[in-house]
Amino acid sequence: MTRSVIDHPRALDAGRRLREFLRIDRAAGLHPAVLSLHVRVRDNPALDARTREYLRIARGRTV
Repeated sequence: MTRSVIDHPRALDAGRRLREFLRIDRAAGLHPAVLSLHVRVRDNPALDARTREYLRIARGRTV
């Protein structure tokens, strides 16, 4: 004897749950810590130049 239609467990749609989580997270905007890091770089031009040089070296460019 087989189970009836209502006795079978319903599969969860993980894709829909993830999509809704991302939608809510994106609607909330950037985290305040991330915003403060972006602002901190713009406030100090010397830090910006130093970061640019570190990235240039990390990418393997010598000139």
